[in-house]
Amino acid sequence: MRITRLQVKDFRRYRDLDVSLSPGLTVVRGPNEAGKTTIQRAIELVLTRRCTSSSADLEGLRPWDAPADSRPEISIEFEQDDEDGLRTGRIHKAFRGSRGTASVQLDGQTATDPARVDELIAELTGIPNEAFFRSTASVRHHEVEDLARDEAVLRDRLQASISGADRGTSRARKKLEKSIADLNARGFKNPGRLKVAEETVAQSQAALEQGELALAQLARDRDALVAARERRADAQHTLVERRSLLEKARQAERLTVERTTAQERFDRFREAVTVHGRIAELHGSHPSTTPLPALRQLTERLRSLDNRIRELRALLSGEVEVQYEVTTPEPTWRPIAGLAIALIVAGAALAIGSLLDLWRIPFAVPAGLGAIVVGAALAVLARRQRQAALDFRRQRELRDVEIDRRLRGRSQIEEELRLAEADMARQLESVLLPDLAALEDLLRDESEHVASIDRLTAQLAGLVGQEAPEGLPELRDAAALEVEQKTHALEALGPIGREPRARERLEVEVRDAEANVEGARDDEANARARVDANQVDAEQVAGHAERLAQWREQLAALQRRNRVYQATLQAIETAEKATMETATRYLERHMARDVARVTEGRYRRVKVDDRTLDISVWAPELGDWVPISTTSQGTVDMVYLVARIGLVRLVTGDHRPPLVFDDPFVTFDDDRARRAFELLRDLTRDFQVIYLTPFDRYDAGADVVVELPGPDALDESAPAEPALVDA
Repeated sequence: MRITRLQVKDFRRYRDLDVSLSPGLTVVRGPNEAGKTTIQRAIELVLTRRCTSSSADLEGLRPWDAPADSRPEISIEFEQDDEDGLRTGRIHKAFRGSRGTASVQLDGQTATDPARVDELIAELTGIPNEAFFRSTASVRHHEVEDLARDEAVLRDRLQASISGADRGTSRARKKLEKSIADLNARGFKNPGRLKVAEETVAQSQAALEQGELALAQLARDRDALVAARERRADAQHTLVERRSLLEKARQAERLTVERTTAQERFDRFREAVTVHGRIAELHGSHPSTTPLPALRQLTERLRSLDNRIRELRALLSGEVEVQYEVTTPEPTWRPIAGLAIALIVAGAALAIGSLLDLWRIPFAVPAGLGAIVVGAALAVLARRQRQAALDFRRQRELRDVEIDRRLRGRSQIEEELRLAEADMARQLESVLLPDLAALEDLLRDESEHVASIDRLTAQLAGLVGQEAPEGLPELRDAAALEVEQKTHALEALGPIGREPRARERLEVEVRDAEANVEGARDDEANARARVDANQVDAEQVAGHAERLAQWREQLAALQRRNRVYQATLQAIETAEKATMETATRYLERHMARDVARVTEGRYRRVKVDDRTLDISVWAPELGDWVPISTTSQGTVDMVYLVARIGLVRLVTGDHRPPLVFDDPFVTFDDDRARRAFELLRDLTRDFQVIYLTPFDRYDAGADVVVELPGPDALDESAPAEPALVDA
């Protein structure tokens, strides 16, 4: 395809542009912002972009001064030289989003369906999409070495160039890789289908095993529940029996206690009847007719009279005659005391005066001290004499009292004795007793008799309390009857009524039985809780088994699919490797020729990596291959430029798309730029070349030169700058 005319409306800086292009080499020249890149972008869009595209970048392609409803429209007229001869046609696209339109006129036929239009353009140019076009036939100076823009498309086109058809192996490989990744992903958040299936199989297997274990546990729990119920029933039956026996033992114990109580009551009442009889006998046989208090009072009185009589008789029988004797005179102690005081005072005065030199008398001090000692001795003697005088006076007073007592009248004592003896005789006569000794014997006998009555009365009160003595025989007989009844009741209870400690033994057995019942109930409750908590059943386990079988089948299918995908991907990679080897060898041959031509023989050998399309050249200085990235930027741009030209020759086959270059020689020196431009000139035998540049150095070699004017609008509304004043 060779473009002869380009028309653009409402596209970037152009509201309306119409330029004619040469089928050979056209140089489009203009200053910066003249719209050279706009022409290149317009050719890319009209040949590769769908008219119904709603990409956001299309909104930025409208002119700044265009109305809001304006949209880009691009048209080209072209020539197509093929087996049928030279054909002319026209392509028009209006980019209006979903309302966009497109048309292709060729050989008098017109196609307006957007999808069909794109298919026809791809057939005419051999360019499948925009990315491939910009990676090969449309080159900007800042994108010369960007061959990896759409590596998958390049691989597909290389495959098609070798096999004759576009099989879409890159898309298939991406789909396979994505499918394999989706199958084999092991991430936690986005696991692959294989991992999901494996985990589901594992979960189903675990659920099945858990269900089977739960079923087995359920069977064991149910057996344990049945056994616990049987143990609980046996324990309850034993407890009922033991409680019944315990009740009988308690009844026997109660009857025994009641019989013992009745027997004790019977014994008390029987003894009380006996005691009451003895009391009655004692009441009828008192030794004295006089009551005991009166008899005791009389005895006390007679004892007092007898004692008085004895005293009076003793007074009369022991009387002493009074004698008047001359006693020793009372000792005189006062003269001795006066002499002692005088000696003490004189001795003290003599000793003190001698010490004070009041007088000079030989041996005055010893004489004074001697007088004091003698005075002290006389004072002691006077004290003793005074005490003797006091004793003498007291004895004299006692003698006077005794004499007075003895001088009382004897007739009074004899009269008192007579009256006392008469009173005693009268009192003894009243009780018909001869003397006081007989009265005391009678008192002793009566006291013992009354004490016996009181003792028996107290014993009777202790036996029966306030019970009337007349009813004691009836109470005795009632107690005897109760004893007999309790005895018959105990005999009716059997052997347990005769066992001494049956209640204690049975209480222990009942507590043990209750503990056994509680333990059996707890075991039964625990077994029932385990059965109730185990919600699994045979249907659930069967469901787990069915789901496990299904997931195993799905896992096996996914594993088979994964193996198929792996084998297919390996086959594609093998085929691509063979294809890329063929393509890279082709590129190496053509690139080596063009690189040697442009570099004048400095680099004659080129190597292209089969997998990454990385390019290396043979460095004569090192005698080895070096990556192209290690050379100068001009050499890098030159090598990638001839690589693109080789790719275009290789992948387009019989198709001849237009080649658009946006000044890729900016890094070349003049000689290398001239030789590269001559290379482009030689390409015009097979391709249309459109070269965009701001320089006029390529005008002489061009078939047509299109000169674009630069923008002439100025910002006249800006404020004036202040004038600069020199300091």
